[in-house]
Amino acid sequence: MLLLFLITCISFILLFKSLSLKPLPSWASEMRLISLWFWKELSFFPISPSITNSLSCSLSEIPSKMSMKKKGLTSKVENVDEESSGEMSVLDLPELALESILEKLPPDGLSSMAAVCSSLRDRCRSDHLWERHMKQKWGRIIGPAAYQAWQWHMASINDSSFFERGKQKGLKRYLSRLWPLPWIQSKLHYSSTRRSSLPVDSIMSKYLALESGRFLFPAQVYNRENGHVGFMLSCYDAELSYDPRTDTFQARYPPHGRRAVAIENGVPWERIRAPPVNTTPHDLHISDCLNELCPGDHIEIQWRRNKEFPYGWWYGVVGHLELCDGNQNYCRCHNSDTVVLEFNQYTPGSRWRRASINRREHREEGNEADGFYGGIRKLYSDEEISTWKQLWPTEVLE
Repeated sequence: MLLLFLITCISFILLFKSLSLKPLPSWASEMRLISLWFWKELSFFPISPSITNSLSCSLSEIPSKMSMKKKGLTSKVENVDEESSGEMSVLDLPELALESILEKLPPDGLSSMAAVCSSLRDRCRSDHLWERHMKQKWGRIIGPAAYQAWQWHMASINDSSFFERGKQKGLKRYLSRLWPLPWIQSKLHYSSTRRSSLPVDSIMSKYLALESGRFLFPAQVYNRENGHVGFMLSCYDAELSYDPRTDTFQARYPPHGRRAVAIENGVPWERIRAPPVNTTPHDLHISDCLNELCPGDHIEIQWRRNKEFPYGWWYGVVGHLELCDGNQNYCRCHNSDTVVLEFNQYTPGSRWRRASINRREHREEGNEADGFYGGIRKLYSDEEISTWKQLWPTEVLE
């Protein structure tokens, strides 16, 4: 039995010496104490003094070799640090130069740069960098109604986060019975930190939510339902979501009367606009331009099929009264209480071609047969007028 033990120990020592030493944990320095205790406990065995000395020397060399190896590694690390310290980092640039570089980056570049380090992360998520990208891509179709919807969206996220924190507390109490509490706290803290790493109220968060299609926002769509003949030269409210694969939008129109929600896919950018006035589709717009309307003015007017339907905005122009020949030198149409509206996309004689409103007492006018005309807004912008003309139908409508 003793002979087998000695053979095993000597084989281990020879194998140990043949291997290259690697850095060991801090507890390896206690090997010397262990060796002394080991020989004290085994002193009753009649072991040869030469074997004892050989084993003791071999074990006593471990700490010294470890310290030499550690010293060599430390010197190598110091050399690497000295060499790398001579290289210039982006963060070493002057503040103005770094800011100029970040301002020229596209959105995907800013997102990639934010993942480099904590310092660049805070800089690349700054609102003033993302505000330019937001206005450039989304400014034309994101209006006050969409910003209000975003506030509601953030509130719902905060509410769900509060609910999840409550669930985490209950989960923590349950899991603490199975695993150590510090481990559970670290995992839950890491999870919550990752979720809250990007502030939901930042412009970057809003941009990425729009870009990914996760955020549905209110806007208006020209010629809804792929230019259905019944909606030519109109603009209706819808809930939109962006499709980054096709660079188009999906539009969800509110139900009309008993009609279900209509969904249109592939809506291009040029058929979308932000609502020009802060009036909901079911409310009458209070007109503030009636006293200044003259023949030739371009207008939009609310119209709905019946009072169960929401309003849409329809394009038209102000025409002359029947008794007026259109001569500018003798025209007095602007002094009359009656304002004639013309919708020239319809053929002459069509019941949809002309409509008249009272300039002084206009509210909502119409009937169940011809629909109801609501508020009017005058178009002052050449860009708005040009957009309507570009949407003009190729054929005259009946």
